[in-house]
Amino acid sequence: MIELGKYNTLRIDHRADQGLYLAGDETTGDILMPNRYVMPEMHLGDDVRVFVYLDQEERLIATTETPLATVGEMAFLRVAWTNKYGAFLSWGLLKDLFCPFREQKQPMQRGKGYIVYVKEDEETHRLMATAKVERYLTPCAADALASVKHGIAVDCLIWQKTDLGFKTIVSLADAEDSPNGASGPYYQGQLYDNQIFRPLRTGDRVTAYVDHVRQDGKIDLTLQPTGHRHTLDFAETLLRYLYENGGNCDL
Repeated sequence: MIELGKYNTLRIDHRADQGLYLAGDETTGDILMPNRYVMPEMHLGDDVRVFVYLDQEERLIATTETPLATVGEMAFLRVAWTNKYGAFLSWGLLKDLFCPFREQKQPMQRGKGYIVYVKEDEETHRLMATAKVERYLTPCAADALASVKHGIAVDCLIWQKTDLGFKTIVSLADAEDSPNGASGPYYQGQLYDNQIFRPLRTGDRVTAYVDHVRQDGKIDLTLQPTGHRHTLDFAETLLRYLYENGGNCDL
């Protein structure tokens, strides 16, 4: 089954003037990979990993380009242009990603970046973005607590500045599952000002460490590993510094 807005491994079926056609399924039929994406090493019968989406004419297209987010993922994307229907976000592909006005928390402005969630519209089946990401955050419930332990490393997307520090979007998935960073499910995290020792901005991706899970299902985080692991990490840093500075340290 072809997954729209995601990566698919498809077999090269035949060649045409406009590119290579990849074998789809009974619903989609063969899918075109335009010549601009065809590599010299691609041959008939080969399996290729491609991202499938709709082009300007709403036709299924396969590309070897890597989008900044796939369906079901969150990312920090910048607005390329706007019109009377909404905003169009740069996401690494030839066709920009549409975010209609109804999915914006505030009117998006050209050149500015926003945290969005990529989804397939249920009515039109087109790919689109929504800035109302709260809908896709879930409390860290009991079924996740087995994997959410004190001190484990998690992938964090810096979300909003608050009086306490930064709200973050936390994923427990292995970053290798997604070329763009970790994917969902997503939880809300909190980094406190007294735990932040470097500049952070909305859209930054950082590795953080679980401090504890609160009763409301949100996760308190720290940017530094705790306990024995932190000691070992600092010991390696100090030893490297001494090697690079002839065994001397001003401290």
